[in-house]
Amino acid sequence: IVSDAGVGSLNTLLDPGDLVIPDDFVDLTTDRDRGGMIVGDHLLIMRDPVCPLGRETLRAVAADLAPERRLFSRGTYVVTEGPRFESPAEVRALQPLGDIIGQSFSPEVWLARDIGACYAGIYVVVNYGEGVVREWEHEVLARIFSDDAALLGGILLEALRELPERTDCRCRDLRPPTLLS
Repeated sequence: IVSDAGVGSLNTLLDPGDLVIPDDFVDLTTDRDRGGMIVGDHLLIMRDPVCPLGRETLRAVAADLAPERRLFSRGTYVVTEGPRFESPAEVRALQPLGDIIGQSFSPEVWLARDIGACYAGIYVVVNYGEGVVREWEHEVLARIFSDDAALLGGILLEALRELPERTDCRCRDLRPPTLLS
């Protein structure tokens, strides 16, 4: 499974338009499994939450299709509940936890693990978190979403073409049977 989304920057070194392929996450959501989506018959080990092969494939494809873009092949995605943006105080509290912030990484990453699928994503920074660098502008956010839609779609489609059907990554090994019955 590969994904994309727009995210905010918690890291003062990340600017709107930068691409980030995270390798870890902090899930601050509290109500994402209300529909009982988790099967529950496996332990979901999140030691390596993002497939290394998926990350490397996304990195290579993005570097090829967008050589002029700043591309970061690791980082931590802080996932918040939404549907609102975070306050300046929340952003200050969350900055030590990660590099980017948004609402689109969880539950996807652990639902993929639950079904034994590999997961990786590429995210475009569309704004600074409140209080990071400067105030973000709605017009800039909207322009990035619009301008980058074809690029991100192209990256995802090409990555899917290049990823093998079967891999020797550890993703499937990180979901052993539950010890509870």
